[in-house]
Amino acid sequence: MSSVNASLPRTLFRFLGSMNLAITLLVAVAIAAVIGTVLKQNQPYVDYVLKFGPFWFEIFKALDLYDVYSSSWFLTILTFLVISTSVCVYRNTPHMLRDMRNFHEHAHRTALQRLAHHAQWQSAQPLRSSSDYVGALLKHKHYKIKQLDTQDGQLIAAKKGAGSRLGYIFTHVAIVIICIGGLLDGNVPLKIAQMRGDIAVETRRIPASEVPEQSTLPADNLSFRANIDITEGKAANIAFIDFKDGYLVQKLPFTIRVDDFRIEHYESGQPKSFESDLVIIDEDSGAPVRQTISVNHPLSYKGYTIYQNSFGDGGSQLKLALHPLTGTGGQAQEIEATVKQAHPIKTASGELSLEIVDFRPFNVNPDPTGVKKFRNIGPSFQFKLRKADGTAREYINYMQPVQQDGESFYLSGMRRSPAEPFQYWFIPADEEQRPDRFLNFLAALHNPDRLNQVALATARATENSQSLPAAEQQKVADFMITLSRQFIDGGNERISAQIEKSVPEDQRRQVAELYATVLHQFLRNMYLTILEQEGVDIDQPVSDFDMRFFENAVNALNVSHQYGSPFLVSLNSFKHIEATGLQVTRSPGQWLVFPGCLLLAVGVFFMFYLPQRRLWVIIRPDGEKSSLTLAGSALRNRYDFDREFELIRQDLTQKLT
Repeated sequence: MSSVNASLPRTLFRFLGSMNLAITLLVAVAIAAVIGTVLKQNQPYVDYVLKFGPFWFEIFKALDLYDVYSSSWFLTILTFLVISTSVCVYRNTPHMLRDMRNFHEHAHRTALQRLAHHAQWQSAQPLRSSSDYVGALLKHKHYKIKQLDTQDGQLIAAKKGAGSRLGYIFTHVAIVIICIGGLLDGNVPLKIAQMRGDIAVETRRIPASEVPEQSTLPADNLSFRANIDITEGKAANIAFIDFKDGYLVQKLPFTIRVDDFRIEHYESGQPKSFESDLVIIDEDSGAPVRQTISVNHPLSYKGYTIYQNSFGDGGSQLKLALHPLTGTGGQAQEIEATVKQAHPIKTASGELSLEIVDFRPFNVNPDPTGVKKFRNIGPSFQFKLRKADGTAREYINYMQPVQQDGESFYLSGMRRSPAEPFQYWFIPADEEQRPDRFLNFLAALHNPDRLNQVALATARATENSQSLPAAEQQKVADFMITLSRQFIDGGNERISAQIEKSVPEDQRRQVAELYATVLHQFLRNMYLTILEQEGVDIDQPVSDFDMRFFENAVNALNVSHQYGSPFLVSLNSFKHIEATGLQVTRSPGQWLVFPGCLLLAVGVFFMFYLPQRRLWVIIRPDGEKSSLTLAGSALRNRYDFDREFELIRQDLTQKLT
């Protein structure tokens, strides 16, 4: 029983140092590296949900594929790889060091003759002369030799390329060093602290000052990779670590101040380069450290590295106008808003919260003409309208009209959730490149008195209605008003649904055509009143621009019910305030990874370019002459050794025969 217990540790020790285990672990690390390269790491969970869907998101989350290099299974593989490789080094290094020093001078002649490389011939020189020449030739070929007198002659053992054995040792030690570096930078203490319940991931979007201590990491945290956005002229002494489905606050032992942030753009508006002027304020060191950083040119300070990572909005100030989309119109409400802040807005249906999410002074899109270039379509701002119950719709509006098929439109995108793409509402711009004409048109369609006036005028102008009494003409006008309200409230789909509900199937097409004609005529007459209000002589033929505007306005009205906002928000002016996005890292493992990689390169060089080769020459006296037996072996590069062995054999044969 005791022998079984004694053999178990030896068996486990051999298993940990086996080549099969090491190769399996290396393959697992390689697969994990591929996953970590293909799948973008450490992104917000909502991005993965949108990309993969709820089902695969949960599977990938369970496998920790969103943070492969800090996952428990990857760190476990690295730990076993360190143990396995260390055992290999421990078991084989003494043997290899002995082999490097050993000339194998006690090799038997019979064993040498069984080698693939061997030759025998008779020398015309005596033993001493043959021995001296063989030794000189092998030294000239960079072999180290050892001569040994035997019972029936002399043995010369030679070797070179012993450094290939060092290559094996170096590569294995390098793997151990690199893996230990990976473990140091793999947030192992963070994983352990989470498992023990010492830390808790914060999921709420609250100010950093309100984040509880359990979600805050101390400044002496061994390793981390955190991000922080700092506005020009502001400073910060914390950063944020994206962790699981939330974040952690990482305290810094110094303060980072951003004196200036600069960004250069191409003519198209695309970002060309950006850099930040940073000041590191450290109470322990005294004098502040100043340095300008840019992409690929970070700042290093006391083991911390600060990278220029991105840029964004730092709280730009926007002057907005809220144009009513319901009711009879009226003066637009003007407000001043700040990006990343919420502003209460009072409406007829209750109070809404206007949350400014982002502002972009440039929006670079492909040129719609098909030319292979980009163009800037101007500033845009993104916001949410949140109701009292917490539900919200998200919008993105552009400050300037954009060109679409030769026409100018104001774009306003809307979506109900981040999982949806933006659906854009194309609002035609008038001749002054403003949305005013469309908004006046929409307001008129919400004005009961205006509707009744235009509907009656349209009814009286119809040939079939001119002979009708006033009461019947009013019924025709009421029908037009009802039809227009259905169109505004639900578009053509609402009218079609009403036809399918109330009209027999064989009459639906005829009725639909009639409704379309009546609605188009009524909307046109309403539009003419808007033109007349602007001072256009409607007794003259309507211009091509005004007719195209009318068709575009009707198309916009057809989908206006989907917009879901009581007002259209436009941007009048702005004061852009930029923020630099910094990544702060502490990676003590890199000081192991870099020398480990260098040692790995040296080891690979030794293994492949310093192959170990051995030669044995047995010289036996034969009267005044001597007989020679030449044998050799090589661990790799057999083709090169074939040529070298043949050259040595030919040289000895020519000189000693």
